[in-house]
Amino acid sequence: MRAALCKEARSPGSVAQGFEKARRATSARSLGGVSRPFLVPTGELFRRRGARHQVTVVGPLPRLALSTTRLTGDDVVADLVLEAQGDTVTVTGTVTGGWTGECRRCLETIGGDVTVAVSEVFEADPVEGETYALGSDAVDLEPVLRESLALALPVAPLCDAACAGPDPESHPVVIAGDEAPAADPRWSALDALRFD
Repeated sequence: MRAALCKEARSPGSVAQGFEKARRATSARSLGGVSRPFLVPTGELFRRRGARHQVTVVGPLPRLALSTTRLTGDDVVADLVLEAQGDTVTVTGTVTGGWTGECRRCLETIGGDVTVAVSEVFEADPVEGETYALGSDAVDLEPVLRESLALALPVAPLCDAACAGPDPESHPVVIAGDEAPAADPRWSALDALRFD
């Protein structure tokens, strides 16, 4: 694959094609039978430092949830630009994913799309909380995408700003062991009164 990329890089206008082929080949790699759709090769980036490569990566991000909201099983789409700057790679763009959850008032199922701007730096020796790890021949975008979408999911979503909550007739509040208090026998004479 490396020889094919070098040969393609020599012909004019084929740098982007070579990068895309390498990205597809790397993305198709699997570790233990698990596909890695967010793994993007960096070889072509470091051959032409300062060159910008636009990529679109698509894949699922399973088990991403907050208390009441979570990503749907649909694929996440990230439109990104990767650029090599010295020994680092900068990644900028947007990531979009569908979410579902419960309205905090009426508890009905609701959902929507969330789009987040991404601007991160990858380096060989990452600083915790500031940069991400850069592999020797590829960059794994999954941690960035996962973290960005987790921070953008609504914490307490509403189906509508005017939502009044559950219908009390359909959902009466009943507390176990809470019975109506016994009537005071001193007022029993009033039960016999009729005002017709």
